[in-house]
Amino acid sequence: MGNALRFLYGKCCKPLTEEDSGSLGPHGVSAATVGVSALAQDLYHFEITSQVPEGLTRHVTSSKKAQANWYRKLSEAWREAKPPPKTAEEAARLVIQTLSRHKKADVEGLLAFYGLPLPHTLIPVSTAEPTTLPAGVKFEMQTLPVDARAIPDGDTITVYVSAAEPRESACVPGDVQMAAVRRSKARAERNYEQADALHQKIINAGYRVINLPNNEEVLARKYRIRLRGIDAPESSMPYGKEAQNELIKIVQGKCLRVLVYGEDRYGRCVADLYCNGIFVQEVMLKKGCAWHYSAYDQRSELAKWEKEARAKRVGLWAASNPEEPWEWRKDRREGR
Repeated sequence: MGNALRFLYGKCCKPLTEEDSGSLGPHGVSAATVGVSALAQDLYHFEITSQVPEGLTRHVTSSKKAQANWYRKLSEAWREAKPPPKTAEEAARLVIQTLSRHKKADVEGLLAFYGLPLPHTLIPVSTAEPTTLPAGVKFEMQTLPVDARAIPDGDTITVYVSAAEPRESACVPGDVQMAAVRRSKARAERNYEQADALHQKIINAGYRVINLPNNEEVLARKYRIRLRGIDAPESSMPYGKEAQNELIKIVQGKCLRVLVYGEDRYGRCVADLYCNGIFVQEVMLKKGCAWHYSAYDQRSELAKWEKEARAKRVGLWAASNPEEPWEWRKDRREGR
């Protein structure tokens, strides 16, 4: 049994309460889990018993033998996904990609069975992750898993990079390294007051000790990132919270590839973000969660994605005349 399936089965598959009764699919999927946990549970069950779920036949046309072949492929794909799907959209994309050679009606029936998004409702993502560094990139970072609390709005994010990374290891101040060693020793001796004081010293220096899911502790450097080429509504603006939540949905718990092009006047790294091969700015623009920030970035594809979202009136473009965030900030600076 793969660890990914076991983890999701244990963490996500919880009994439904009366509040969850408005299920999205015939599998009894709640609005909170949106089918991901149910699919993980059935893949877990299939690896043990080789049995597909009861009731699936009513939603697909192929035989039980064909269904077993689907679940065999999906189990393998789920195990190999790093990290495994956590959102309904991620799970749907995995199903669609894995079963791309199978009947369209069967794939859509399987998605409907779990209450997962159908193919036509998903935003198509076209930009492939670059295999070589694009022109203008100053440096590249691979982050530790992103915490949702580090995302204040739809175009800003705080990330941490392991101090063991080659680019970072030679730059860690000696007093930070010493504080990390002393903190570890203080915790081993259960001197938590001293350990907390040492950790605060580390934080003040721009670092933090991060607890990973496997209980490993990692010394990491803090970076504030401004997504290059887009401008999302501020959190207190109309659609600001929705934009923030969309960015959280894309990157929460994921390790990001960050291509840094420079630094803005607030000391933030201006960067392109890639999450599991997906260009984050493309998703934010196509879902109507941000403007193309053309004053600072003239890439034609960003303008195209904003234009497409405007035409479909998705996200913030559902409003008749949404206020640009740069104008909103200017008004606040001038006391209007």
